[in-house]
Amino acid sequence: MSSPGASGGEDLSRDGVTEVADGVIKITRAVTNCYLVDPDDGVLLIDAGLPRSWPFVLDALRWRGLSADDIVCVYLTHGHFDHVGLAERLQQDHHVPIHVHAADVPLARHPYRYDREASRVLYPLRHARGLPHLARMALAGAFGVHGIDARGDVRPGAPVLGGLVPLATPGHTRGHVAFHLPDRGVLFTGDALVTLDPYTGRRGPRIVARAATADSTEALATLTVLESTGASLVLPGHGDAWPAGIHRAVVEARAAGRQ
Repeated sequence: MSSPGASGGEDLSRDGVTEVADGVIKITRAVTNCYLVDPDDGVLLIDAGLPRSWPFVLDALRWRGLSADDIVCVYLTHGHFDHVGLAERLQQDHHVPIHVHAADVPLARHPYRYDREASRVLYPLRHARGLPHLARMALAGAFGVHGIDARGDVRPGAPVLGGLVPLATPGHTRGHVAFHLPDRGVLFTGDALVTLDPYTGRRGPRIVARAATADSTEALATLTVLESTGASLVLPGHGDAWPAGIHRAVVEARAAGRQ
């Protein structure tokens, strides 16, 4: 399927929108994903992408015959700048509440002040394959994200709108959560597990580079939580959807280790 606003030759696995599961649309701008989920109790976004993801979000909504005013809420997997890019616009212009784990409320307010194990300036110079991806993110507004006052009420194990079950997956950030849709076998992993690391350019299931991860040891350990879901479809914060199941994804992520 293609976006109603996409040109015929556009590679939607890179930039654009595509339906990846029943009622789930993947929205990608500059190798950064957010997801429009359309359950019976109101359309929502998981993560808020980069600022220039906005046209694609509108395309995804039009696909469903909706507008931005129909978004009921945004659930953030974590508070990094590339996941809160549209949050302020949605909050101020469309009165959409933004929800996050309490431990990431300060990060959502100041999305560039994140803990990391390696220099985010020097690191890309050692991993040249990541530079084109980081450049695309910059062009998509990565350096102009405004923080937001999110509601710190996402509690692991307590289902939220649409039957989503938050899972505690700290490591990438202190309050990172994944979201499981058990009735559909879908797992939104955020940056707890990605299939493309923008910092290294490496593809395949893995944790994110130490330049953007607070605790890589904890990030690897938390893969067990993801694996326990038995999900058949993995939807990461960066990279392509992974239809081969969470078990295989975790095996490959462990093998990849930390970068």
